[in-house]
Amino acid sequence: MTLLRLEGVTVRFGDRAVVDAVDLEVAEHETVCVLGPSGSGKSTLLRVVAGLQPPTAGRVLLGGADQAGVPVHRRGVGLMFQDHQLFPHRDVGGNVAFGLRVRGGSAKAEQKERVARLLDLVGLPGAQGRAVASLSGGEQQRVALARALAPSPRLLMLDEPLGQLDRGLRERLVVELQGLFSRLGTTVLAVTHDQGEAFALADRVVVMRDGRIAQAGTPLEVWRRPASEFVARFLGFENVVPATVTGGAAATPWGKVPVPEGSPEGEQRLLVRPAGVVPCAAGLDCVVESRTFRGTHVALLLRPEEGPVLEAECDLAAAPAVGDRIAVAFTPSEVVVLPSA
Repeated sequence: MTLLRLEGVTVRFGDRAVVDAVDLEVAEHETVCVLGPSGSGKSTLLRVVAGLQPPTAGRVLLGGADQAGVPVHRRGVGLMFQDHQLFPHRDVGGNVAFGLRVRGGSAKAEQKERVARLLDLVGLPGAQGRAVASLSGGEQQRVALARALAPSPRLLMLDEPLGQLDRGLRERLVVELQGLFSRLGTTVLAVTHDQGEAFALADRVVVMRDGRIAQAGTPLEVWRRPASEFVARFLGFENVVPATVTGGAAATPWGKVPVPEGSPEGEQRLLVRPAGVVPCAAGLDCVVESRTFRGTHVALLLRPEEGPVLEAECDLAAAPAVGDRIAVAFTPSEVVVLPSA
């Protein structure tokens, strides 16, 4: 069942459309991550849903009800920002209980029990009396999350929630958040510029560009089938070249490249994932320009005899040395024909 529906939402600042006719649905108990570079409109979209930014045009519906004119505190949404925005004059318990007090309707004993339960959930049991200044960055994020969850919002919204944390802590918290949202059945709309974070957390990913949705789908769908060169390059794929596709193969600057069955023909753009560039006995001759250890594999930068540089991946044990000459071929299942425009 759809909880949130955006219909033609537009936000203009002067002549510039920061958000441009966006349609989007978020189902109950679903986690949707809006992904995009700076200036793509993702944070503005979140502010519209929260009621912090009125749309120039379009509608925001929560549970089927139009939110035009409904103030932030009446929308039943929880907000968690990148900079935490904790109250320094309140202890941890006071910060978490703040949302409950604003909402009202619960006795102090009930508030105390709810605060304790939420701090247990976010991994800070017994921290009610700690000062905000004594918390690490990761602990502050946990308190901010507990505060956002305290009033049991029907929609939880996260704006770059882990952006200020180091990578190791960010990766651990993503896993914890995923499990927590699943246990609570929380509906989540999150904004991030980090595709790894979005792909790990989301049931569905929405990629934005210049205020519009460039692609929406499951993480696997978006990763396997980028809808455009913009999406492919935003996800970190660099092996994109012009191509003429005919009869199951593409003429490219690297020579003939096999394409998946059913690929559109004509003038296109071609993406070859690094995993699809494989060493072979006879193929495109290349020189290894660099190699980078990536934990599970080695990333290679290859300089072919014809065409632009190629990114490739290989097993640790089979990685050639810098300066080695190798021949490579292309795996059709790792080739994607992108629209030419």
